[in-house]
Amino acid sequence: MNLILGVGGGIAAYKAAELARLLMQRGHGVQVVMTAAAQEFVRPLTFAALTGRKVIHDLFSSTDPEATLSSAIEHIAVAQENDLLVAAPATADLLAKFAHGLADDFLSTLYLAFAGPVVLAPAMNTNMWRHAATQGNLETLRRRGHRIVDPEDGELACGMIGPGRLAAPEQIAAAVDAELARRRDLDGETVLITAGPTQEPLDPVRYITNRSSGKMGYALAEAAIARGAKVTLISGPVQLVPPRGVECIGVHTAREMRDRVFENLDAAGIIIKAAAVADFHLAKVPAQKIKKTAARLSLEFDPTPDILAELGRKKGDRVLVGFAAETENLQQETRRKMEAKNCDMVVGNLVGGEETGFDADQNEVLLALRTGELIPVPRASKREVADRIFDEILKLRLSLYATDGR
Repeated sequence: MNLILGVGGGIAAYKAAELARLLMQRGHGVQVVMTAAAQEFVRPLTFAALTGRKVIHDLFSSTDPEATLSSAIEHIAVAQENDLLVAAPATADLLAKFAHGLADDFLSTLYLAFAGPVVLAPAMNTNMWRHAATQGNLETLRRRGHRIVDPEDGELACGMIGPGRLAAPEQIAAAVDAELARRRDLDGETVLITAGPTQEPLDPVRYITNRSSGKMGYALAEAAIARGAKVTLISGPVQLVPPRGVECIGVHTAREMRDRVFENLDAAGIIIKAAAVADFHLAKVPAQKIKKTAARLSLEFDPTPDILAELGRKKGDRVLVGFAAETENLQQETRRKMEAKNCDMVVGNLVGGEETGFDADQNEVLLALRTGELIPVPRASKREVADRIFDEILKLRLSLYATDGR
């Protein structure tokens, strides 16, 4: 594979030389791109000697008009010729530029032109790492699907002790290989995902719903499309923009969601039911608005269609993944739902907390697999959790093929 190694301006830039050597030992071609600040710590000649390639560090590298034109579009060519971009060290400034789309040098301009996977290895002062602005930029980049190799705790060049030290080059190189290995591993697959809440009408102006934001389902759609799948996303009402390249079908009620799911079922090889579907709907919706009175109001509800159970009966050789949002007994309820609905996997999460579950940007889940395994996934961004879910889906399918002969 051909890689771009972007080197930011920090004292950890000297470790990027070792990273370049490791990446080349693993068989990758390495094109180094340095910021102006990085050259104050390590000279371009060091990387040129290691990689055998010219190091790029200027957006406009010549006073010759023809050469200037060539260098002005060089970032497009470099973006198209390489398979992955790794930035190490990724300084606070570099993270901010990437997160907000600022392009004032070769590396930041190249980033905007690059369509492949991105690995970021931050390094900076502890207070800079912990600052809300930096953490916000990191969350934006995680949602974009970039892999973050978190810095280590330890003594920093500034004398402080805490998080901020660049991860070991071996760890960054391993993250690069892992990212390359899983890219396009869903080529040729069609993934059907449901997301968000449903809305069940009480009268022409009111409805009942739940707190689902749709963030987990949309993160799954982002992950699937990034890994090469064709994705159909059936979404209840949410305040989210569908990921680019995803076919999104909007619905409101559980009945609508059920109908759209089965209309799109035939092409799907993987089905993920991440939506929080209402369990009940009003038996008879009045034609006019219900007026407020002093008397107590009683309404009669009927169960909504059990979409997951019906899919479990009709899934054939498709991989079926359900979700279980629980407030207690997570392990027992997740396993029970997997067996009761005939799922291959159920993703269980506790939704009572403030930092995970509904409407949060992070999640912490338990995967119950048909093989009998229970796999805890520690707290991470929902995009990272989504990729972990797909990692386990692919491993599970290999296991099911081996044991079931499918």
